Amino acid sequence: METGLSNLKKYNKVFCDTLSVGEDVISALRYQDVENWDSIGHMQLMAGLEDAFEIEMDIDDIIDFSSYEVGKTILKKYDVAV
Repeated sequence: METGLSNLKKYNKVFCDTLSVGEDVISALRYQDVENWDSIGHMQLMAGLEDAFEIEMDIDDIIDFSSYEVGKTILKKYDVAV
């Protein structure tokens, strides 16, 4: 991931790139709202976020990661402010 990006920009970039959606729709996204956010897309999204923020999420957090907004709260547990 490019250096110098704010955490919010990184977060948005992972969502947009992984789910093939525009930044204009991501803030309202929930799991399975778009075709690419299926179970496989979910794991790709989690892997992308772990790479972007150099963290390893607990399985419970991966399961609970049900929307763009919920994800912001979950990342706070890993000292990532989005």
